[in-house]
Amino acid sequence: MNYFTPKEAADAFRITAINKSKRPFPEFALMAILGGAFIAFGGLLTVIVAGGMPEVANSNPGIVRFVAGALFPVGLIIVSITGADLFTSNCAGVTFPLLKKEITLPKVIQLLTLSYLFNFVGAQFIAYILSANVGLFNSDPWHSYLHDYSEAKVNRDFMTIFVKGIGANWLVCLGMFIGYTAKDTIGKCIGIWIPVMMFVTMGYEHSIANMFFIPAAIYTGAGITWSDFLLTNLVPSTLGNIIGGMLLVGCVYYYLFLKQGGTKTKEQKDGRYEIDIRTTNTDSSGNRNKGNGSNGKKQERLERLERLEKQDSQVIN
Repeated sequence: MNYFTPKEAADAFRITAINKSKRPFPEFALMAILGGAFIAFGGLLTVIVAGGMPEVANSNPGIVRFVAGALFPVGLIIVSITGADLFTSNCAGVTFPLLKKEITLPKVIQLLTLSYLFNFVGAQFIAYILSANVGLFNSDPWHSYLHDYSEAKVNRDFMTIFVKGIGANWLVCLGMFIGYTAKDTIGKCIGIWIPVMMFVTMGYEHSIANMFFIPAAIYTGAGITWSDFLLTNLVPSTLGNIIGGMLLVGCVYYYLFLKQGGTKTKEQKDGRYEIDIRTTNTDSSGNRNKGNGSNGKKQERLERLERLEKQDSQVIN
């Protein structure tokens, strides 16, 4: 096959979460700051391009929404490929080892909290230092686009934002999951792009992205207060993101692929979690492959493990 099975993807997602939990605090904090910054870069790109199309927006607003959806995923693609950390994808990732009792609930809460806080720091760096501070939104149409977009986000009721938050992170975590099935960078980019494009085009609520859009509007004089942002948008979108990631991706794919007959793991002497090659020789339905070609498939899994070790900056030596 030219892609990894869903079972293997779930296992890779799980391994990444375990390795993140072993990162020293300074390293993890830096990874999370970068994650927030990269998502903000994606948001900045959408404002510059989609916000610069007011005539098109008047005649065909769906096109502008699609353009925004097509551009925003570059942030998550950069997060994934460079090994940065993102709260929303962590919601699914940490659920796998939590349910397998490989990490504790307090550790999960600590990891998600730190990820969330430092994502916020990274997003503010882009929103203020590299956006508002250098005048990117000083003139129209970008000024009006950003302000209208952000004001709409703080003028919805709690449940609407909460449900949209569920939808957003369901698709974001599916994008990360699909990315883990890829055997090359292009495949990873496409796998991540499709679901993330969908959530942005449909107008769902992503808490980390909102850490860029709404503060950037505040920094440039929008009629939004920090309490409006935090209480009206960020709280319900965050809660929805947690449900969408942990329940609809983490719990679902744990049940489907890791609960029974899933890939076994062993903790090596150096503290590194690896896939047990003997138990990952499976076909797309989750059954063990038998007969001719088994050595080749074992070699493929070994090569995959080497690739994970190279790509996963979360591994602790």
